[in-house]
Amino acid sequence: MEDQRPKTQEHIDEVRKLLQTVMTKLLDRSMNHDQSKLESPEREIFDEYTPKLKDTTYGSDKYNGYLKEMKVALDHHYKQNRHHPEHHENGVKDMNLIDLIEMLCDWKAATMRHADGDIMKSIEHNQKRFGYSNELASIFKNTIRDLGWE
Repeated sequence: MEDQRPKTQEHIDEVRKLLQTVMTKLLDRSMNHDQSKLESPEREIFDEYTPKLKDTTYGSDKYNGYLKEMKVALDHHYKQNRHHPEHHENGVKDMNLIDLIEMLCDWKAATMRHADGDIMKSIEHNQKRFGYSNELASIFKNTIRDLGWE
């Protein structure tokens, strides 16, 4: 019987290389996340509204009212940043796994800026908002639990 260890090691090495490609993409996203917020027209509007949003509940009428007032900045932001469903013609359906990971991290960080932020509630709210499946919602929740971000 032929020793399969060299072929097994070859497979392991190939998976490592592929995972490193994913990690490189994620590292790039981490270094460049939301850079458009530091420039006009986003900077001025986010400077004004970030403190206001902190004291609102995500999805509330007051929160949504602020978003309408921020339309110029948000339209620009979504156009520049593919980790937002609004960037894509078909929303979440046009996103890739790297986009989804960055989006989930963004959502978690956003909940940390709100007095009553709750990532699990955000996932449920965003499922209605963006129309993604129960399966994807479960994957998001499982990821949050696995990372200890509850």
